[in-house]
Amino acid sequence: MAKENTVYGSIHIAPAAVATIAYFATLESYGVVGLAPRNLVEGLAHSITNEPSRGVNVNYDGEILDIEVHIIVEYGTRVQSVANRVANTVRFHVEKALGLKVNSVNVHVAGLRVSNTD
Repeated sequence: MAKENTVYGSIHIAPAAVATIAYFATLESYGVVGLAPRNLVEGLAHSITNEPSRGVNVNYDGEILDIEVHIIVEYGTRVQSVANRVANTVRFHVEKALGLKVNSVNVHVAGLRVSNTD
């Protein structure tokens, strides 16, 4: 993915590393109760491997970094506010950790979850 050459060698950043940063940044956002797989096949694959990038897709073509996040939102919160907060949090954490400019963060709300009120 991203490659930087230094006097000591080269640094390669894998898309899975970006996805992991985005995953944990999403989980710490207010109103998010979990991430959802994009489709059934991804859901089965991630349940078997228990990979931490579930619900996150990273596209990088050498210059443009695009991130897609599929979230499940807590019922009763403002969905638009939660989605905006997730996009801003993911952008901030990825840019801070990697020094790469993020072109876009697309947040897809896959569902709502009602917490147990007991």
